[in-house]
Amino acid sequence: MTASPPTSTDRPPTPWTDNLGRAGARAGQLLLIAAVMVGVVWLLLRVQVVVVSVLVALILASAVAPLVKWLIGKGWSRMWATIASFFAIVVVASGVVSGIVLAIRSEWDRLVSSAVDGWEQLNAWISSLPLPVDTSMIDDAAQQVTNFVTSEDFAASTLTGVSAATEFLTGVVLIVVLLFFFLKDGSSIWNFVLRWFRGETRAKLAESVDRASGVLGGYVRGTATVALVDAMLIGIGLVIVGVPLAVPLAVIVFIGAFIPVVGATVAGILAAAVTVVTTGPIEALIVVAIVIAVNQVEGNLLQPVVMARTLSLHPLIVLLALTIGTIVGGIFGAILAVPYTAMAWTLIQIWTERYQAGDDPVLGKDPLDPRSHAGSKASWSQRVKHRRLRRKRPRGSRLGAVEQEEAEDPRESPPDPSEAPEAR
Repeated sequence: MTASPPTSTDRPPTPWTDNLGRAGARAGQLLLIAAVMVGVVWLLLRVQVVVVSVLVALILASAVAPLVKWLIGKGWSRMWATIASFFAIVVVASGVVSGIVLAIRSEWDRLVSSAVDGWEQLNAWISSLPLPVDTSMIDDAAQQVTNFVTSEDFAASTLTGVSAATEFLTGVVLIVVLLFFFLKDGSSIWNFVLRWFRGETRAKLAESVDRASGVLGGYVRGTATVALVDAMLIGIGLVIVGVPLAVPLAVIVFIGAFIPVVGATVAGILAAAVTVVTTGPIEALIVVAIVIAVNQVEGNLLQPVVMARTLSLHPLIVLLALTIGTIVGGIFGAILAVPYTAMAWTLIQIWTERYQAGDDPVLGKDPLDPRSHAGSKASWSQRVKHRRLRRKRPRGSRLGAVEQEEAEDPRESPPDPSEAPEAR
């Protein structure tokens, strides 16, 4: 009789087979994964300009891609459709920046004089209060600011600002170049990538590209629409009240709308602060009322209608993503964190099958709206394309020279008619 092979229970225990050993092994794996993630983040931060440029170019290309497709459908070539869409973005962005600069230059003197008068009025108002307030502390603080401006530290910070400006211009140029090629060759790039995969993986990758493009593009277009309405309404209110720099403040409101949760609030506080210094406290209260009214219209009407199916994130997730993005990438991180978090959530829905959708007899109602699922956002043509990609297809030909050598093998090549008689 042959002895039965030893089972796992017959083997002598080792330090790694008990509960503590398994926990230690798992902890070591987690530490290794964390070390790799830290290394990746460190590497990305070293090339932060390139990473931010790629992310910005991708989100802009996703927003403008429908315009390129529409022009191609009208009979335009891809090159001319790309050029027209590209220059449309450049013209709009240049117009916004030029409007800010011209508005500030035209009203800067008025803003400075109004700010000086407002500062004197504020000191007089504080001195007239019954509370014992020492205005000399405020004057000392103002003197410290003046001394800092004239000090060597300010000069060093100015040089740092010049370096940051150079880095910013480099990023802008890179964004422009990447945007052009994403619009022109985006479909060819994804075509090349998808040809390395087959079956279910290829279909999921194609669906990921479609859904990611839809989320990013829809977010930019929807947010731009909401931001434009906010900027126009608040800008008109500032003009009626008579606030200096109403146009630049309206542009700041437009830009702030791209930062969820806090962007519109910060822009409103800035507008109220400028108003209270340059115009008066009564006008500032009017501006605050205008900002609150516009935010209510945005939250209760514009956001549900325009952004209903774009962002499917809980407000807590939006706040956490915004905080992390701000810490990691500053202002660009704050702007890009939410749309890319929404994109990540969409990709998770596509690649995982563990979530049990629908109502549960024990857990109760599904917290996710069925309309927010990634699968519900695919068009009919996209569903057909994904279904066809899931079908098994034969492998393609090789890119190297092996296949060419096999074709030239005389054992597989047809006989030469001129050599047939000799062969016989």
